[in-house]
Amino acid sequence: MSKTIIDTSNAPAAIGPYSQAVAAGDFLFTSGALPIDPATGKMVEGSIEDRAHQVFKNLSAIAEEAGTSLDNAVKTTVYLADIADFQAVNGVYGEYFNKPFPARSAFQVAALPLGSDIEVEAIINLK
Repeated sequence: MSKTIIDTSNAPAAIGPYSQAVAAGDFLFTSGALPIDPATGKMVEGSIEDRAHQVFKNLSAIAEEAGTSLDNAVKTTVYLADIADFQAVNGVYGEYFNKPFPARSAFQVAALPLGSDIEVEAIINLK
């Protein structure tokens, strides 16, 4: 199976030896998206909701670069530094994903890159 690397300037550049996303077969596999503003390269300040919006904007930009959208997401994983943020993030999540919703896992982790409090990855159908 061949794979295609997806890279867009409308989402933050990778901060290590990985790609923003890889298209393989009928699916797009994104790396974890952080709440970094691609225009400034800096972490978004403000509330967890502000950072969640930026994460989903970044994922959306990557999906669009691959010729798909978050509407075609089949699975997401939400990593939170504090599970107490779940309800707030869930509210924002509902603004970016529509029925039928993708499968999802969400859990608290000990730490995230760059001191972020949220990171989200997705598997998105390309068809």
